[in-house]
Amino acid sequence: MTTAAMLPALDVAPPAHRTVSPPTGAVSARGAQGMPRALLRLEGALVLAAALLAYAHLGGSWTWFAALFLLPDLSLLGYLAGPRVGAVAYNAGHSHLAPALLAVASVAFGAPALLLGAAIWVGHIGLDRMLGYGLKYGTAFGDTHLGRVGAPRAA
Repeated sequence: MTTAAMLPALDVAPPAHRTVSPPTGAVSARGAQGMPRALLRLEGALVLAAALLAYAHLGGSWTWFAALFLLPDLSLLGYLAGPRVGAVAYNAGHSHLAPALLAVASVAFGAPALLLGAAIWVGHIGLDRMLGYGLKYGTAFGDTHLGRVGAPRAA
């Protein structure tokens, strides 16, 4: 018996309300629901709080924080080239990979300003996740890993 089979399921929805997961690569119109969605949003809030604490601890200027906080949203310009390009650009600007690399570069090159930039970037991502803006699928801006954002699409 595997460890996974011995552990209780973390899905707290009653069995009658559980749905079959969509096939790999398919976009669920509902995305994350119930407890998982709440946990993902709470996680976003905690990431935002941690980024704010880190920025304060590093002694960053709050004027610079405010000025740069929305900079990752420039990645939305990718949607001018269509939903697939937009999703790639958005995800590049809203994944933790790039700010993590920026933090590594800060340490490697002894450039503390880069670490401040990474904290701002991570804070922005945390706020977006807290508000329900997840990583995008290439089908439409509103199709995210956290569920559909905005008004329902016409079928």
